[in-house]
Amino acid sequence: ADSGDADVELPTARHQPEALEQLLARTKFTKTELQSLYRGFKNECPGGLVDEETFTLIYSRFFPQGDASSYAHFLFDAFDADRNGALCFQDFAVGLSVLLRGTEQQKLKWTFDLYDVNKDGYVTKEVTVGNTGGLVGWGRPGGDLPAPCVPQDMLEIMKSIYAMMGRCTEPAPGASAPAQHVELFFQKMDRNRDGVVTFEEFLATCQE
Repeated sequence: ADSGDADVELPTARHQPEALEQLLARTKFTKTELQSLYRGFKNECPGGLVDEETFTLIYSRFFPQGDASSYAHFLFDAFDADRNGALCFQDFAVGLSVLLRGTEQQKLKWTFDLYDVNKDGYVTKEVTVGNTGGLVGWGRPGGDLPAPCVPQDMLEIMKSIYAMMGRCTEPAPGASAPAQHVELFFQKMDRNRDGVVTFEEFLATCQE
């Protein structure tokens, strides 16, 4: 192997990355691209693993005008495919490959998983009685009666996006803007009106 290969394959103090050949097979990056990505990753994370706090600090640099911490939390979960609370280089490389080089369906699946906050396979509308911004929707599937509610999975994501954009959003949105945005989106996605959005519904609507 040349020196570039060795650079990727050498173990670090805390975590040994996958061999270059394995990452070439699992991603759509070239050898040169992977080596470049790894050098940047190693500069930021010499130990080879990134916890959520470090990820948030790094990600927040790109959005100094707002608060990116909530969105960074959801993004971290999306990259942390094995749910072990830390990102290694292969987590980062595989996720980035999907976002940049994946098929349309792969990208949409990644996005759906980001919206599916509790990872139950559905984007749901939880029953939330109280301040719903005047929005009324379906209760839980199988529930006896509809109740005032907002889709919690997507609402939390949308709130985090508005917070992250901060002063970049002109005119400044009102407090109910995230809920209104999500309600319209959910109404379009929930094709059979059962109160949950499946990946199949999400995919079909996005591909229309």
